Amino acid sequence: MLPLSDSPAPAVQPLADIRVLDFSRVLAGPYCTMMLGDLGADVIKVESPEGDDTRRWGPPYQGGESAYYLSCNRNKRSIVLDLDTAEGRGVARRLASQSHVLVENFRLGTMEKWGLGYEQLSRENAGLVYCSISGYGRTGPLSHLPGYDFVMQGVGGVMSFTGEADGPPQKVGVAIVDLTAGMFALSAILAALRVRDLTGMGQHIDISLLDAHLAWLANVGSNYLVSGEVPPRYGNAHPNIVPYQAFAASDGWLVVAVGNDRQWVRLCDALSTPELAADPRFATNSARVENRSVLVPLLQAIFAERSTAEWLSKLEEADVPAGPVNNVAQALSQPQVAAREMVQEVVHPGIGAFKMVASPLKLSSTPTTIRRHPPILGEHTREILAELGVPET
Repeated sequence: MLPLSDSPAPAVQPLADIRVLDFSRVLAGPYCTMMLGDLGADVIKVESPEGDDTRRWGPPYQGGESAYYLSCNRNKRSIVLDLDTAEGRGVARRLASQSHVLVENFRLGTMEKWGLGYEQLSRENAGLVYCSISGYGRTGPLSHLPGYDFVMQGVGGVMSFTGEADGPPQKVGVAIVDLTAGMFALSAILAALRVRDLTGMGQHIDISLLDAHLAWLANVGSNYLVSGEVPPRYGNAHPNIVPYQAFAASDGWLVVAVGNDRQWVRLCDALSTPELAADPRFATNSARVENRSVLVPLLQAIFAERSTAEWLSKLEEADVPAGPVNNVAQALSQPQVAAREMVQEVVHPGIGAFKMVASPLKLSSTPTTIRRHPPILGEHTREILAELGVPET
């Protein structure tokens, strides 16, 4: 784990010459702009006098800031603007005229009401890449509705096939729709910046939480489109691969992921059950999927006979993909995580040193860096106004 002060900054970062004006709040937008900041962009976080909602989403808090807010707002500067005033809107327009990217996630029509919509700002800055993130997108009969991750997990279908087979609908334990929408927004922004490099022109990006959710339905969505059958819940099992699920050992849980028939034979050898590999009911993945109700209880009984560590050792030796079911403390303290420098220490003026999960983007010659702590509300207002030549009122 490297402290921020010891992290070497590369001579050039991919987005070092890019300014991002961030009007977003909560998670999808801030997560996107944090990744842009990790890649070197100068991200200016525009906040209302009350600040980002997530500053109050706790406990836990540290130094007056919520852990939620801290998780997705590093590498940014904060300016407080009251966009309900002419002065605040004027400063925002000046910032937009000098920015390369703008990200916002207000309800449809809000930015236009303030004179900060894409059509309005692009007249003064034709190269502006303007990314709008909303629940349902800017078109369609639901475009006027607000969108939160939990609502989208219901609307988009993931809750219907998540959880135990005989249990209620279950959400994913993190805000997966917000996070993936932020990732898709990042990809679209980088593509639009490439177009800007080639043509000098920006464009309007329309990212929908619902669209993002549907995009990562992946094989589950395809299963329905191909078969016409609504996917059921399988708990920790997989609809198309067997065995590919969690099993209880004598002292805990492990996950086993048998992705092909060669791995299945090796698993049976590791379990000292070669007869299962030879059984025509289980010899192929299609057969195992068809006969999962017979096979899985047999495997569960075998795994219950030994400890997690014993099984993991045997499965590693047999080259069968498997791993422990870690809690978050165990996950973040693994030697592999330390080797990848995925937990880093950041210095904050109100907190002191605290830990953050680092960027997963590993670039060999232009690595990501944590250059700035998650800002205190309005911490950089005076600094940014001075850069614009606007007197502070």
